[in-house]
Amino acid sequence: MEYKRKNVWLNIDDEQKNELEEISKDYINFLNTAKTERLAAKEIIRRAEEKGFVDINEKIASKSLKPGDKVYALNKNKGVALFVIGSEDMENGMAIVGAHTDSPRLDLKPVPLSEDSNLAYFKTHYYGGVKKYQWTTIPLELHGVIYTKDGEKLEISIGDKDDEPVFTISELLIHLSRKLMDKSAREVIEGEQLKILVGSIPLKDESDNPVKKNILRILNEKYGIIEEDFITAEFEAIPAIKARNAGLDSSMIIGHGHDDRVCSYSALNAILSVENPKKTLVGLFVDKEEIGSTGATGMGSHFFENTVLELLNINDKANIISLKRTLANSKVLSADVTAAYDPNFKDVSELDNSAQFGCGVALTKYTGSGGKGGSNDANAEYLQEVRAAFDKEDVIYQTGELGAVDAGGGGTIAFILAEYNMDVVDCGTPVVSMHAPTELISKADLYSTCKAYKAFYENIWQGWLN
Repeated sequence: MEYKRKNVWLNIDDEQKNELEEISKDYINFLNTAKTERLAAKEIIRRAEEKGFVDINEKIASKSLKPGDKVYALNKNKGVALFVIGSEDMENGMAIVGAHTDSPRLDLKPVPLSEDSNLAYFKTHYYGGVKKYQWTTIPLELHGVIYTKDGEKLEISIGDKDDEPVFTISELLIHLSRKLMDKSAREVIEGEQLKILVGSIPLKDESDNPVKKNILRILNEKYGIIEEDFITAEFEAIPAIKARNAGLDSSMIIGHGHDDRVCSYSALNAILSVENPKKTLVGLFVDKEEIGSTGATGMGSHFFENTVLELLNINDKANIISLKRTLANSKVLSADVTAAYDPNFKDVSELDNSAQFGCGVALTKYTGSGGKGGSNDANAEYLQEVRAAFDKEDVIYQTGELGAVDAGGGGTIAFILAEYNMDVVDCGTPVVSMHAPTELISKADLYSTCKAYKAFYENIWQGWLN
């Protein structure tokens, strides 16, 4: 009669444990490759093409789209939509799993390079919700794109290979930190102090900013760029720490960007494993969630809507009624992580309604803050449909909310998709140390997330409700 969570480890057999380990190994490889939203988009498309997906522009050119076709659309090198075309009319709705590929990080400013006291720095602006003090003293690597003055595009990564230098942000030694230690955690490190140390050798025979000029010399010799080129650049600094197994029992994975690449990977894993569905399936991977889903590559843009319209147009159904019906009749899992209960910080969670580590993917009825502000708040009918889909495939899942009432909160892309009148609920992997430079997940929860998304694709349209 009572509701009790199941521990995944205690409810799977040896064959499933082997499958769990294979998925975990593949996910670690994915996380170590898809380190930014651009790199994630590239890796998602690479894996999709291996499974037979083709660029939507090929289908538009040929005016041919039939059941079983696999199509992808790339949005400005940062977002991707994957479609597996179903045998039913798209107007009857699609099954959508939507995740985001951006993560908290440090972005270089448009004029980043400076010098102070024989040290050269890159100035940054932090991206997303971070505790600024966590980003000091750790090794950092740089990834991004930059254009030269003549228009050549360069993709640059520095620090992700063992033989490359890394970067860091300095912190004050404990011996001189008496006043610093009296500050609030919010003020210990200010945003303008997040300057990445990039060099200390002066250029010979230069008296004005000799270290900065030496860095510019190195960049010019290696990449052919000048300081002005940074105005066109997008560079991200992330922890130079590879994802790997954690714990003596290797039951966990530590790495940067579990939020939300663990759900992105799980959605990709699921859609690549389904063939010839009745309903059209969608794997949606968007950018900018960590800063409000704004911009042309965020969920708030019209990219997804426009792409669906293009698909309808291939079969001469590009009209406002068909588009509206297709979207409104669709069902969605907003695939985003949630907070796992952490016994070190019990006061910010309510145990019965918090996701537990190792107890499976978390179904989150509402997010938001305060009185559910900014939340989608899924309805009972849809929650029952999702529960039935999971039960059919023996998915081990649990409920979860993002902290105790009035403890804080957060949001996802769910409310944006719900604006199309779709049924939407948040569903994702529990995470410890969310938004820290390195985060922690359970392999068991990763395994459950992959199973849940596949179960959703295959079973959400069974019509269990009376």
